[in-house]
Amino acid sequence: MVTGSAASPVPGAQAPAVPRQAWIVLATATVGFAVNFWAWALISPLGSYFAGELELSALEKSLLVAVPVVVGSLGRIPVGALTDRFGARVMFPVMSALTIVPVLFVGFVATGSLALMLLGGTFLGLGGTTFAVGVPLVNAWFPPARRGAALGIFGIGMGGTAVSSFTTVALKDAQGLTFPFVLVAVLLAVYAVVAAVVLRDAPGRQVPTGSALRRAWTTFRMPVTLQLAFLYAVGFGGFVAFSVYLPTYLRDAFGLEPGDAAVRTAGFVVLAVAMRPVGGWLSDRLRPVPVLVACFAVVAVFATVCALEPPLEPVGTVAFLTMAAALGASSGAVFALLAVVAPPGTVGSVTGIVGAAGGLGGFAPPLVMGAIYGYVGNYKPGLALLAVVALAAALYTALAMRSVTADVGRG
Repeated sequence: MVTGSAASPVPGAQAPAVPRQAWIVLATATVGFAVNFWAWALISPLGSYFAGELELSALEKSLLVAVPVVVGSLGRIPVGALTDRFGARVMFPVMSALTIVPVLFVGFVATGSLALMLLGGTFLGLGGTTFAVGVPLVNAWFPPARRGAALGIFGIGMGGTAVSSFTTVALKDAQGLTFPFVLVAVLLAVYAVVAAVVLRDAPGRQVPTGSALRRAWTTFRMPVTLQLAFLYAVGFGGFVAFSVYLPTYLRDAFGLEPGDAAVRTAGFVVLAVAMRPVGGWLSDRLRPVPVLVACFAVVAVFATVCALEPPLEPVGTVAFLTMAAALGASSGAVFALLAVVAPPGTVGSVTGIVGAAGGLGGFAPPLVMGAIYGYVGNYKPGLALLAVVALAAALYTALAMRSVTADVGRG
């Protein structure tokens, strides 16, 4: 049975006032999240360029792009535990400053060697760990009735990956290969200084005792951690999978030109990012569990529509954009739920594990979709499988998470 650290008030109740400092912290953390995610995603837009320069195979190119994402996802586990211990006021500037090193290493040293690129990409994953720094920081500053919306706003920072996708190649073509890396390194340095000056941990922050490794293991064994990890792997993992594989799907299934497919994928990503705070806001008012059930049900319905491969205009486009909205909202709702049920002093550790599950959850679907397409020549079974997984998540949330609904309702 899931237990919570604090219950959200009954929907419609008067929400407590939020101090001005909380909004300053939220704005600063969101900007830092975006800048670090921009750094985290620097290699992916240049994957084709490096593949040509280094004569990489398809597998080597995939490995080059995947390493920062995998490290950034798994690295959230220890970084979340360290944030619980030392606080985000220390961890945000430190992680931002440390990320400067691999950014400059990749831009100036590693570009001629796959081995050096993989080494740099490994440490570039540091930027992706800042998600587990910002969530406990924002969570502690806002009252339970406002945490869903606040964490959703913070989640907009994941749009830093979209900034990287839109700008990195253009900056490289206009100013040279090293320029995007120099620009991001400067932004990281400026942010590290600003964060050290501006950020404050919330008053009364509970500092856990014991080693970070022991706390991470204890957190992993809590039922609530695994429950939230599953939900985030489906919601955010689905978003990651589509953002990575949708251009390939649109080219293979509908014959779109690469530029057209990229623009449509960008629309999918932007809508999902924009809906994340909406999911958190709705969770504050309607409670997270019913919002999650609705989101996953919507994904199941429209994944079924896509599995029938209707014409892209307008049915297919509407179906994919609706799934983008639902997946984005579900990501916000998961962390609204986490803010309610995570015990005090564990938000960073829980966030680290849940965030890792979400990041890693985006890797299996593209592999499955590619294998299915290679075997049967279309994507229908893969999209049908997505519908089944989303339906399972909706049913699991409605049935297995009923205790959370009860706990929240008693607030």
